[in-house]
Amino acid sequence: MTAGWSSESRPSPTRLGPRRFEGQVALITGASRGIGLGIAKRLNAEGATVVLTARKPDALAEAVAEFPTGTALGIAGKADDPAHRAEVFDTVAEKFGRLDMLVTNVGINPVYGPTVDIDLDAARKILDVNVLGTLAWVQGAVHHERLGFRRNRGRIVSVSSVAGSTPSPGIGFYGVSKAAISHLTTTLAVELGPDIRVNAVAPAVVKTSFARALYEGREDTVAEAYPLKRLGTPEDIGAAVAYLASSDADWITGQVLTADGGLIAAGGTA
Repeated sequence: MTAGWSSESRPSPTRLGPRRFEGQVALITGASRGIGLGIAKRLNAEGATVVLTARKPDALAEAVAEFPTGTALGIAGKADDPAHRAEVFDTVAEKFGRLDMLVTNVGINPVYGPTVDIDLDAARKILDVNVLGTLAWVQGAVHHERLGFRRNRGRIVSVSSVAGSTPSPGIGFYGVSKAAISHLTTTLAVELGPDIRVNAVAPAVVKTSFARALYEGREDTVAEAYPLKRLGTPEDIGAAVAYLASSDADWITGQVLTADGGLIAAGGTA
């Protein structure tokens, strides 16, 4: 399902350099809110036409409406649905004839508690959406004949997590899936070079509805563990992704950029 073109005026970009993505097309999954929307807004503010995907049509349409007219398109569907992925790539090819950036941001965590007690069906779902879903989006972008992703020297940035590098109480298996994303990033970087660069960003707690249970009602206490004394924002992650997707990072691939306000350096956990 395709949402309408956006109609609102562009938010005033602040602290931005040159429009590094002028004339380019970026696809961001899981982009109706939170980190995904923050990434889409940053890439768009720097000149990219953005294609947003998300599961709920109404929320996606509201997100698209926040972008300048003609610079954003929303296509609703489940990220782990092959038919949805095919629709997205075909639509991008038909409307824009190219794809330059793929940002894989879809991630679920339907369970909370000790990893040893996790329901195995829930574990399979986490791996299917977070890991295999990410790989499927990459496969679709690379192999679609009309997108020219390799020819355009495409860039892939996945959203991992610090939970993938350090044990995180209550969200242990989610961390396992994000560790897989980080390793998948390095593996794909080796396989897809020199034409396609592949990197990831690993945030700590970012102030979104997805992470609300990790800080709601005790934000100051949680932030105290961070050397920078605050939690992350979607804008923080958008800036990190924009760097990795830009020509400023042309000699960087196979890296996982930790964006955590210093949490891991200070011995903290997500």
